[in-house]
Amino acid sequence: MKHGKKYIEAAKLIDRATLYEPADAIALVKKAASAKFDETVELHIRTSCDGRHADQQIRGAVVLPNGTGKTVRVLVFAKGTKLDEAQAAGADFVGGEELIPKIQNEGWLDFDVVVATPDMMGVVGRLGKVLGPKGLMPNPKAGTVTMDVTKAINDIKAGKIEYRLDKANIIHVPLGKASFGEEQLLENFNALMAAIEKAKPATVKGQYLKSISMATTMGPGVKLIANRY
Repeated sequence: MKHGKKYIEAAKLIDRATLYEPADAIALVKKAASAKFDETVELHIRTSCDGRHADQQIRGAVVLPNGTGKTVRVLVFAKGTKLDEAQAAGADFVGGEELIPKIQNEGWLDFDVVVATPDMMGVVGRLGKVLGPKGLMPNPKAGTVTMDVTKAINDIKAGKIEYRLDKANIIHVPLGKASFGEEQLLENFNALMAAIEKAKPATVKGQYLKSISMATTMGPGVKLIANRY
């Protein structure tokens, strides 16, 4: 893969053989961010889990203290008074069964997170093939299947992110924006790592996290010390 001049210049700032402390890694990725837009700072965590086993799956959510820097559009599936509650709490879209054909047939996906009350999961389940592959399916572990729609919406708008293993047993998550201060990004990093550490499956023995790397959307990766987790 060919890289542009800016990437090559940014890569010179980073020693590929060094495992950095979180604060040093954050300073480097901020310095290496050279795109014309406000890049997202991302974390990629390779685990020693085997996601094919149910008892080694990792899935959860954490509210980042300083948010993600992104405006998140929330769709809520509910009925009755819960529709009004969701609207009052600031949901971008609310509805029920009438939204199914819009998503299924018209390909409408102008939302980032889906919340559903438990009594609507029978309806939302019909969208499994559309929402599932995009990671948008509501899930109780992530707090997106709940009767407390107000709390769910508030948490999401405040910077709640979901983390889960991909097929290669890696967790990919946003930490914030390159324009954030170093302290803000470090607070977000610490909150996220505490949650992932807590989510360690009991059946995983030995070193839980094999490697951690941090990068901006367009920038080179910085490797972090992983053996303390």
